[in-house]
Amino acid sequence: MDGEEPQQSGVTGTTRRVTAQRQQMRQDLAAAAMELFANQGYEETTVDQIAAAAGVARRTFFRYFRSKEEAIFPDHDDTLVRVADLLAGADPAEHPLDVVCRGIKEVLRMYAATPGVSVARYRLIRQVPTLREREIAVVARYERLFTRYLLGRFDTAGESSGGWERGVGDDAMLAEVSAAAVVAAHNHVLRRWLRSGGRGEVEPQLDHAFEVIRRTFWGNAASGAPARGVAPGAISGTAATLGSAVESAVSATPTGEVLITVARTDAPLDEVLQSIRAALGVPSGM
Repeated sequence: MDGEEPQQSGVTGTTRRVTAQRQQMRQDLAAAAMELFANQGYEETTVDQIAAAAGVARRTFFRYFRSKEEAIFPDHDDTLVRVADLLAGADPAEHPLDVVCRGIKEVLRMYAATPGVSVARYRLIRQVPTLREREIAVVARYERLFTRYLLGRFDTAGESSGGWERGVGDDAMLAEVSAAAVVAAHNHVLRRWLRSGGRGEVEPQLDHAFEVIRRTFWGNAASGAPARGVAPGAISGTAATLGSAVESAVSATPTGEVLITVARTDAPLDEVLQSIRAALGVPSGM
């Protein structure tokens, strides 16, 4: 047995070196792509030019990325795996929302690790519709991962009155809404930080956003709290009023009209609520 340990250690060391080399090449290709996109434009840049700038052949580029747009997001595949591992290894006693919040923090830290690159990428994505679509697809992967995790936690909680069935009742809705809220909060905080040029501490801002989500959807959720259900009275105040306004807006009557209102994605909830009230003709004091 003693003779086998060095061999196992050697294999592990080799695997780590190969992984590190692969990650470094992905970063080099991504950096070359970003520089070319910034200097001569996204549409004008070819895969051949990116490969040449990184000092590799065209076929080498395609061993790491399927397209030049994929080179804009070199870290997300690894980060998604890391987040999935975090969810899988979480303590069952920890509140599931806290676990999801820890998971999305891994994504934030990925961006915060290289502020200059993240800011340049954000500015480029805003200019190129193809990249915006790619970003939406990337974000959706995290949201699906978190939804599946929350559904799994509800599925094993065993605390639903009358039993819980997948896709039935409030559990499925709460899982999807909570996952979407956590991802939306992350995106809101991240974009605000990127618009500021990547300056300042961003994690405390995200922690504050998480507290808002906890109070709104889960009451006094905290680590170690029961991992199931919406606390009585949790959705109150502004959130409850917003829900009432939306319910009024979509209440069905044969002669009813369809109402559409528009608000900025970074607008405070109170402003969104006020725009809905105004569109419905509801007095602001209600």
